[in-house]
Amino acid sequence: MEQRLASSAIRHVAFIGNYLPRQCGIATFTTDLCESFATQFTDTNCIALPVNDIESGYAYPPRVRFELEEKNIDSYRSAADFLNINNVDLVCLQHEYGIFGGRAGSHILGLLRELRMPIVTTLHTVLREPDPDQRWVMEEIAALSDRLVVMSNRASEFMQEIYRVPAEKIDIIPHGIPDVPFVDPAFYKDHFGVEDQIVLLTFGLLSANKGIENVISALPAVLDRHPNVVYIVLGATHPHVRQHEGETYRLSLQRLAHEKGVEDRVLFYNRFVSLDELIKFIGAADIYITPYLSPAQISSGTLSYALGMGKAVISTPYWYAEEMLADGRGVLVPFRDPAALAESINQLLDNEAQRHAMRKRAYLFGRRMIWPEVARQYMETFERAREQRSQISRYLFTFRPLKKRPDELPLIKLDHLHRLTDSTGILQHAIFTIPNYAEGYTTDDNARALMVSVLLEELGNGVAFDLASRYLAFLWYAFNPENGRFRNYMDYQRRWLEERGSDDCHGRALWALGTVLGRSASLPLQGTATRLFEHALPAILETTSPRAWSFALIGIHEYLRRFTGDRMVSQVRKELAARLMALYQAHATPDWCWFEDRLTYCNASLPHALLLCGEAIPDPAMSDTALRSLRWLADLQRDNGENGHFVPVGTQGFYLKGGERARFDQQPVEAQAMVSACLEAYRLTGDSYWRKEAERAFEWFLGRNDLNLSLYDPTTGGCRDGLHPDRANENQGAESTLAFLQALLELKLLENSLQSVEARSNEPSIP
Repeated sequence: MEQRLASSAIRHVAFIGNYLPRQCGIATFTTDLCESFATQFTDTNCIALPVNDIESGYAYPPRVRFELEEKNIDSYRSAADFLNINNVDLVCLQHEYGIFGGRAGSHILGLLRELRMPIVTTLHTVLREPDPDQRWVMEEIAALSDRLVVMSNRASEFMQEIYRVPAEKIDIIPHGIPDVPFVDPAFYKDHFGVEDQIVLLTFGLLSANKGIENVISALPAVLDRHPNVVYIVLGATHPHVRQHEGETYRLSLQRLAHEKGVEDRVLFYNRFVSLDELIKFIGAADIYITPYLSPAQISSGTLSYALGMGKAVISTPYWYAEEMLADGRGVLVPFRDPAALAESINQLLDNEAQRHAMRKRAYLFGRRMIWPEVARQYMETFERAREQRSQISRYLFTFRPLKKRPDELPLIKLDHLHRLTDSTGILQHAIFTIPNYAEGYTTDDNARALMVSVLLEELGNGVAFDLASRYLAFLWYAFNPENGRFRNYMDYQRRWLEERGSDDCHGRALWALGTVLGRSASLPLQGTATRLFEHALPAILETTSPRAWSFALIGIHEYLRRFTGDRMVSQVRKELAARLMALYQAHATPDWCWFEDRLTYCNASLPHALLLCGEAIPDPAMSDTALRSLRWLADLQRDNGENGHFVPVGTQGFYLKGGERARFDQQPVEAQAMVSACLEAYRLTGDSYWRKEAERAFEWFLGRNDLNLSLYDPTTGGCRDGLHPDRANENQGAESTLAFLQALLELKLLENSLQSVEARSNEPSIP
């Protein structure tokens, strides 16, 4: 389980709920959950969005990225905007009616309705008899959430029976607790000067519903038999109670202790303690008591802590206590019954063996509640939410294929290409649509951009030469004559970060140079590309990447369109083509028609390259192999549903033969590679199947995909960086934008070619 979760695609989680140092149970829970999750899953960026109940807010830690104002509905909408633009993968909401503004906390709905990512809501209160507003808010939250987390079976039953939520939408995850050893209470008692005392403990923020008066009333009967008992009441008065009522409740407890003659046996610690302090207080307790007055409590962090630390527990039978203390893990006493409470305390103190057996059962039960385990369970729930969101989206198709559109292909819009291009070349990444200088440049992307520029030249675009000269200049500068290889990564200060790039970078650069030489009519471009192609070609034979070979072979094919008689280049083509054929023969089986034991990235480029070689060498076996493997890949990358849309192999694990295929994250370069390969198959075979496959792959950009979301942005001319299980990656980097443009331009060129053929066929014959 840990290995699967470690490779999760959930990389950015936002936790909404109160946060320390605000003093309340939700703040403690949210902080502990967020920090535990961040510790358990170090590859995931965790942020928190707390709700402020005071104008000045709190001195939050750096984890807090955005603060909501409890009673300001606009701040909830602003929070939704913040989460959407920051590419958060999932939101985890901690829900308690009292912490959000509006009727029954309805302001939170304004946030949830605007979110574009999955939502997992933890319910800290589930009412059996809600008023109309409370029911409405809960039902809305349940509808807007992809999954709900509750902390008890009773809460799950209530959600199903009262709020009509399907059982399969609910996960039961226990309240988290710190992971501490099972120790004797005497270990901690000297911290509080009670070394020779029997310690009873109640802790938590004080308010009148805690029932502490019943424990104080029970103390005289306990002290008659066990005079060395001391009762510690730990916790500050709840801030909201203190604001409206002051310390009335605490003072009433102190007066009661005086009236009962036990004031010297009741110790009040009027502080909101840290976790380390709390562990010591609980550790020192012989018996922990929760004497709450109402059964309607569906969870209790204080009880969870005491149980998980192996304390003997006595509690009134509120809903959560009934479930947690079953099977001998604690003792239940009636509500508001000091006599029964005194009897149970005395019985446990009289029977040490019973008390220690209870402690052991409680501690072992609590092992499943420690925070690392709870964090893992939350990750499982997050992954389910993400997967379910993507599955739901797959059934919402309203996409119209190209053949049913009046203007079949989008217009060529180069705004974003120009935005990413400066005097050096094309920048690698963008933050949304803004160039990201910090990531610098790559030869890979400038090679792609050079190919796109040449295709623009073929279509008669006036800016083609200016763009192509910048990208070709970058490739010239990237070439390292000392080793015959291209460098790849350059920072924004124009400093190379390596002496040689990857095999794939070298192959892609050759592809771009070959495209210039085979298609461009510009003599300056041809002259520069010729020298660079000649110097760079030999090193391709030293590479080991099949994709590098394929990229180079496509470039060689373009080169030999113009320079057919170049014997040396033809020999390189034969050598690389033979390598691809040998790979296929070594790995292909009747049900696995592929060149390797896995599918990874730019997959269609392999049959694309082999198809070109089979035609040019010529070698019918190569052509047959290329078409067979390309058709197998096309079938594999087709959704099984009625829509039959293109589904590229995802990058989150790829697809190992015999393993589970990754569905996400889907990348634009896969669609482009498929468009290019299928268009070549159509040109060579005339089979309309391949043209339809090219269109199907291209329509992935336009919204015919798993989420029915357009990757292409018609307002900028850019392309979003990929398809996640629940949303598109809103960044529009060079690779994705160039992949879209290359696919679009190749389809435009085919369209022009077919129109020319049709026009010639309609010309009247000359007698």
